Amino acid sequence: MAIIKNNSPVLFFYNDSKKWLAKISKKESFHTHIGVLKHADAIGKEYGSRLMTNKDKYVYLLEPTMYDYVMKIKHGTQIVYPKDIGYIVARAGIGDGQKILEIGTGSGSLTSFVANIVKPRGHVYTFDVDENFMKIAEKNIKKAGVSKYVTQHNMDLKTAKKMPLEDMDVAFIDLGDPWTVIPQVRQMLKGSGCLFAICPTMNQLEKLTIALVENEFTDIESTEHIIRTIEAREGKTRHSFQGIGHTTYLCFARKAFFGREARKAAEKLKLSEAPSETPLKIAKKTAFKTDSRASAKDTSTKTASSKTAKKATKKSV
Repeated sequence: MAIIKNNSPVLFFYNDSKKWLAKISKKESFHTHIGVLKHADAIGKEYGSRLMTNKDKYVYLLEPTMYDYVMKIKHGTQIVYPKDIGYIVARAGIGDGQKILEIGTGSGSLTSFVANIVKPRGHVYTFDVDENFMKIAEKNIKKAGVSKYVTQHNMDLKTAKKMPLEDMDVAFIDLGDPWTVIPQVRQMLKGSGCLFAICPTMNQLEKLTIALVENEFTDIESTEHIIRTIEAREGKTRHSFQGIGHTTYLCFARKAFFGREARKAAEKLKLSEAPSETPLKIAKKTAFKTDSRASAKDTSTKTASSKTAKKATKKSV
């Protein structure tokens, strides 16, 4: 039985649009349109219990999931929504023990969700250049309870001379120009490692795909995911008027080896193994060609003179 204690996380659930995520503190309470919710009243109750307000309204005391943390996350930037995260996790095969590279931490929604999956043996290494966003992300990651499995770096990988990581299992890119870091990502990914890029526009997808092919990535796939909720009620089930439509496009790819470097190396080897010609050999060849031409010219001249002499002999006879 899961009992709510002081400092326990709780989702106060009234309905789908009215719910509040909080950490229980004996002296805390907050005011809502359905009345006052006192934290102390939740202590000792089992998760799933009801709690009455001073206006005789009730809320359910639910144990938060990572979905709840992501949807209630403080936004510093546009977040990656669970509908997209779910496909990312499934397509890339993310699991416990994996090493994850993330370029563009943003608000930390994807960071938190993935860290919760790869723990306890895995780790997320996330990079960003905006200190303000990093502070917001740090708070969100801490609130989700996964700080132990995340390392934040304030570093611009676009200009880095040496890559700080290697043999990463999966890489995420959430930048306005993701194609600019594909060479760097390739260096840090293991062979067959997966890449996912978050692209709000189709123009970004086009440029990114070109860069992926140039940098020897295969299994390239671009998708969009739209979720549509259904309001199921007896006799009047219908599509909900509310929902999340377009949020972003996702681009997936895997690191491969096209053999370009091997072909280049083979060509260089052939050139290096080809016999070099000394000036003396070149001079001899030139002299031989000159002599051959002269000999051929003399031969043709002699042949022509012989034909002329024969004709003259025939006429005199």
